[in-house]
Amino acid sequence: MEKTLKRRMIEDMQLRGLSPHTQEAYLMRVTLFARHFKKNPDKLGEEEIRAYLLHLVNVKHVSYGVFNITYYALKFVFEVTLKRPWEMKKLPHPKKPQRLPVILDRGEVQKLLSVTTNVKHKAMLMMAYGSGLRVSEVARLKVSDIDSARMTVMVREGKGRKDRYAILSKVALDTLTRYLRQYRPTSWLFPGVIPGRPITTSSIGLVIKAARKRAGIAKRATMHSLRHAFATCLLEAGTDLRRVQLLLGHRSLKTTAIYLHVSRKDLGTIVSPLDE
Repeated sequence: MEKTLKRRMIEDMQLRGLSPHTQEAYLMRVTLFARHFKKNPDKLGEEEIRAYLLHLVNVKHVSYGVFNITYYALKFVFEVTLKRPWEMKKLPHPKKPQRLPVILDRGEVQKLLSVTTNVKHKAMLMMAYGSGLRVSEVARLKVSDIDSARMTVMVREGKGRKDRYAILSKVALDTLTRYLRQYRPTSWLFPGVIPGRPITTSSIGLVIKAARKRAGIAKRATMHSLRHAFATCLLEAGTDLRRVQLLLGHRSLKTTAIYLHVSRKDLGTIVSPLDE
């Protein structure tokens, strides 16, 4: 994509308050679109957009997420940056698959934590599980976000750029205290390799991947699986669904309701006819 157009698109995204993650994703998808036709987007139109989206579906067999982000990235660059009418509103989207999350039970979480001897790594895993945080939220925690007096965690600009309070686990606080004494971070709670920058989400992902391997857990668990486990445990303990929604920072109660499908609270009371 030509540099001038790229700069204008970045400026447009910044003016509209798009998150850095969304900006990066939009730029990548528009760049791939331009490379496919070997032309700048301002030289392309509706026919090329339609052909490219069909190419993604029929040839590349991309996921719903990739198709969706591509659609809205192209919509943004044509409608906002190029100021051209967007005529693709009626284009059918592939249906989003309704997959259930990978859930770790208490024993599996205990295994993950027990095989993690590095106190920094253990503290990150405990924050995800004990407070129900997203991996990006764990990465961007600051030392000042931990309130041991009120036993809360301030999550700043979570998904949707919304602040919220999460609960702070007593066990996690003990580990955090040991970590703070040993590493003495000053700004970011979990600083990265680059001075002044927080740890990357990919680095945290490698931590749980290694822990999963050492613990012998076959499930394809990620940091998000610890967040899922947090929500499921709360529901099984009788916590109100609305309260769980607030703790997780979900915009819609429907998103939180998916945990009802994996909770064993009600399933455990149902007897199979085979066992009768």
